[in-house]
Amino acid sequence: MNNLIDNYIDFISDNKTERKCTEAAIRIAEKHGYKDIDKVSTLKPGDKVYVNKMDKSLILFNIGNDDISKGMNILGAHIDSPRLDAKQSPVYEDTSNKTGIVYLNTHYYGGIKKYQWVALPLAICGVVVKTDGTKVDVCIGDDPADPIFCISDILPHIAQEQMKKTASEFIEGEKLDAILACYPNVTDYKDPERDKYNPGDGKDKVLAFFEKKYGIKEDDFASAELELVPAGRARYLGFDRTLVVGYGQDDRVCAYTSLIAMVEGKTEGRTSCCILADKEEIGSTGATGMNSHLLDNAVAEVVARLDVKCNPELVIRRALANSYMLSSDVNTAFDPLNASLYDSQNSSFLGRGVVFNKYTGARGKSGASDANPEFIAKVRAKLYDSDVHFQNAELAKVDVGGGGTIAHYAAEYGMSVLDCGVSVLSMHAPWEITSAYDIEQAYLCYKAFLTMC
Repeated sequence: MNNLIDNYIDFISDNKTERKCTEAAIRIAEKHGYKDIDKVSTLKPGDKVYVNKMDKSLILFNIGNDDISKGMNILGAHIDSPRLDAKQSPVYEDTSNKTGIVYLNTHYYGGIKKYQWVALPLAICGVVVKTDGTKVDVCIGDDPADPIFCISDILPHIAQEQMKKTASEFIEGEKLDAILACYPNVTDYKDPERDKYNPGDGKDKVLAFFEKKYGIKEDDFASAELELVPAGRARYLGFDRTLVVGYGQDDRVCAYTSLIAMVEGKTEGRTSCCILADKEEIGSTGATGMNSHLLDNAVAEVVARLDVKCNPELVIRRALANSYMLSSDVNTAFDPLNASLYDSQNSSFLGRGVVFNKYTGARGKSGASDANPEFIAKVRAKLYDSDVHFQNAELAKVDVGGGGTIAHYAAEYGMSVLDCGVSVLSMHAPWEITSAYDIEQAYLCYKAFLTMC
């Protein structure tokens, strides 16, 4: 289990974008015998394949002995996390005030507290695709030898007007621009009239850096996915080293444990499936999110390669409707410093095991799938037999707020779905906190679930 936690810390430290997570997951899967489904013409029990969607979502299948129409055991997590995205024309210079400061213009992604992202060391990670199809990986700020980037803030002495604003207004979204460089105004002290500042020089030098190091021109940013993420590695937290602090644990803590449980699993009765989806933080939209045909298209590719005896369309529908799924997503941990927000009898706590959340959503369970008690009982029985510790929880007090997962998109197929993940403190902050014990229990839970009949 120590190796599990250390490897997890490495995973979230080295893979801070959904593309990097997908790339790393494919490497791990291939080491365990998984093959790209596009390179496979037929499938039989025992075969292991993956479906890669646009390098940002991944679905793995371990073909079981049972007829796939009887359903699968599915683990569904997401690998995107709140962050700042570079705009399509991102590099600009403050020329009007002759500061020479060059910025990266951003648009925030997902639910963040904007004020948490100022005065924070940041790295730029992502990909730029040039018109000839060449993909260029960019990662600046995570290597100790790299420079980092930062969003400036106002000092308290002159922030009287800022301090009157609400937290949501404290920092405006348009002001979440990171400093890339500074080429300041230089005046010749012998001749004050001789101004050596040339507007645009700073921007040109930054663009020249990108072109020299990566072969990227300014117009190539139009087809780029560059993300500003917290710089630095995840680490153990506390004297007893029982906690982990790091960026993107929502939901990579569940994605990683699901992935490892999947690749280490043995072929038994039902087909196993692991979904690592994109775009959950903005509503699971787009071709790589669960609010699409991502899953049924992948299942269709599997069925097309199996020796099915009846209508393939019916097999696909039955396979999905008869499936069991754990929506492997995190839950908020009880925070003693803000205890009034929680119902302590129905909260999840750090270090008490994996978390069952029967329903998520908000305002009367809106947006929830609300798991059936028969399915919950079945999962409970499996975990009791497997000596896995779990707890039951809601997100917070009724009417305090809420949130959703991918569970209700999976439930639309008619399958049985239960939210089941790791408890997180400081969720959606640049640095989130989890318990090493809970990570272990999530891995054991997912591993046991995949063998459930």
